[in-house]
Amino acid sequence: MSRAPGSRPTGRSTKRKTARGVLFDPAVFLATVATGRDVSTYSKKEIIFAQGDDADAVFYIKEGKVKVAIVSKQGKEAVVALLGPAEFIGEGCLIGQPKRLATASAMTECEIMKVTKTEIQRVLRDEPTFSQMFVSHILARNARVEEDLADQLFNSTEKRLARLLLLLANFGKEGRAEPILSKINQETLAEMIGTTRSRVSHFMNKFRQLGFIDYNGHLEVHNSLAGVLLADQQRTVSPPKPNLP
Repeated sequence: MSRAPGSRPTGRSTKRKTARGVLFDPAVFLATVATGRDVSTYSKKEIIFAQGDDADAVFYIKEGKVKVAIVSKQGKEAVVALLGPAEFIGEGCLIGQPKRLATASAMTECEIMKVTKTEIQRVLRDEPTFSQMFVSHILARNARVEEDLADQLFNSTEKRLARLLLLLANFGKEGRAEPILSKINQETLAEMIGTTRSRVSHFMNKFRQLGFIDYNGHLEVHNSLAGVLLADQQRTVSPPKPNLP
């Protein structure tokens, strides 16, 4: 595994002068190797941390895609998150979790900064701009978890799959969907939405036939796939037709 200093600040730059007159920038902090912070590269399928490992650091994804999965005592794996650039993983160590509750592995070539628990606790305590940014991340993650739970409880398999594909393509962040560069197999998609691979295959073929997605060396999601969500909402909110005599 190679280690090299990060060079590209990620995210919006928010700066504040400290009591020492030094300009603090969270983006620079997350791009600079120093005491308590180092950057590593991970090849595809390489483990970043494993379930049961000591929880002693937080990781910041600079480049690439990361899969977070939990394995039951019976050996069954459940994928609980697919994360990308400018996202944190391993925050559980900050609330007293002594061991990792899940395994994080690289889905693509990744560049990731590891921040020790002591160092991130220090910067959260001493730098309000970093604290604000980190809290915003946690709140956004919690909102996503709540949406995922509601999705599992109330939505159809077709809608759950459509929503997941749009999220993977970053739909809404730039106003348009982007190609999903990493190869995500149907078994992983099935684990993410709580269904079988055969059901995922059925709806993927349907989406392709309708022109919502394409396979051209990678999975490409079109904005039109959002119509699956809207159509389902319209069916949900439409009032029942009155009984005519």
